[in-house]
Amino acid sequence: MADTPQTDKYTQAIAGCTVTENDAEVAEAVKKILDEHFAENNTKEVYSFLLNTIDLTTLKGTDSPMSVARFTENVNSFEEEYPELPNVAAVCVYPNFASVVRMVLEASNVRVACVSGAFPSSQSFEEVKIAETSLAVANGADEIDIVLNLGYFFDNDYESVCDEITEQKEACRNTLLKVILETGALKTAANIKKASVLALYSGADFLKTSTGKEFPGASLEAAYIMAKCIKEYYDKTGTRVGFKAAGGIATTEDAVKYYTVIKEVLGEEWLSNEYFRLGASRLANNLLSDIAGKEVKHF
Repeated sequence: MADTPQTDKYTQAIAGCTVTENDAEVAEAVKKILDEHFAENNTKEVYSFLLNTIDLTTLKGTDSPMSVARFTENVNSFEEEYPELPNVAAVCVYPNFASVVRMVLEASNVRVACVSGAFPSSQSFEEVKIAETSLAVANGADEIDIVLNLGYFFDNDYESVCDEITEQKEACRNTLLKVILETGALKTAANIKKASVLALYSGADFLKTSTGKEFPGASLEAAYIMAKCIKEYYDKTGTRVGFKAAGGIATTEDAVKYYTVIKEVLGEEWLSNEYFRLGASRLANNLLSDIAGKEVKHF
């Protein structure tokens, strides 16, 4: 049976993307970037920049209004204790805690981010996902992180994948939408490329690697493919979309590696927390320790 015009629109967008689908080529390209540029970026100046890109995250089953308030207070007190350093970019929580963070947060230039849309599985009624996103925004979220529907994706139902993203983008109103591809489930360069293109053409403001939950977290190879897709999309449309790596990024070395890949693929224009983020719970203290030259456990 012939493709419908709608389905054809998605397959045409994927077919029009020239980013490589060869996993070996991607691995070789990442190795080359790191071999040539990691050392020059492994500096305290970069560590300080990276601290300012962190979405400081708590997504535990034991989270409560009191624990989230304490978590947020640590971000407030950072400015007083380390006035010479930039604060984290955002505090990321479950949507029912958006109002808690909004009420407690006093630190300047730190945003409220919420996972939404039946995170981390994206398995629920579309109406529930839209309602959850709308409620998160109404309760103070500045940014929303949703998960691309992997079930639809692996069924090749690209129309439904894109419709869900578009509907939640509308529910965000003026709030930033990050679309999590769950690259550890997608596995291959070909799948990561397809998912990137679908999310980009559905209105994502950011592409994000992973939830850090059911599947393997971020990888440098996935970051490379996603960045290449973002760059090509920008060249075609003039729309600059951000990149966020999340899931298992804990060490300063890890963070510098992602910085290096993004810098080389996307360029200096992406090197601000407006377009580059790292989702983490442990990374902030490790970066802070390496900046200070001693162990620090502020967050």
